[in-house]
Amino acid sequence: MRIEVRFEDEVAIMSLSGKFLAGGDGPFLRQKVKDLIEAGARNMVIDFSGVPYIDSTGLGFLAGSRVTAQNAGVTMVLSSVNQHVMNILDSVRLSQFFVITADEPSALAKAKESPQSSTAPPAAPGTCAVPSASARREMTRNPVVKVHGRWPVAASRPYTF
Repeated sequence: MRIEVRFEDEVAIMSLSGKFLAGGDGPFLRQKVKDLIEAGARNMVIDFSGVPYIDSTGLGFLAGSRVTAQNAGVTMVLSSVNQHVMNILDSVRLSQFFVITADEPSALAKAKESPQSSTAPPAAPGTCAVPSASARREMTRNPVVKVHGRWPVAASRPYTF
């Protein structure tokens, strides 16, 4: 599985592609969620448009990522979940624990309307909820940079992990 991270306004968007299977995929997703939270993200969209299948291990890590985000006060929205993955989420009764939208634009709208968007606590020293204008300009010149020394992101082009 591949994960591309990009920002739109104050929302971090993780686009997944490939099968979400046992092995490194689950821990990899959870670590990316943790990295985004540590960097100050308050709203996340996980785009499943490129995920044809998820197994039980992937479901467990997806649920764990949701708990990690919830405990940090971060909104997580799943978008573009195909019918097969949705059936799996429904069969194990996990879909009720996620905000799921049909597509990325509606996921962005849902993430932006969340309480965290308007009432998020100030970011911890050395981090920011959204990269500053100067950081975004730097990301445009250099697509892989460290924002406040935390983790690599890209503004103009997605960074593939």
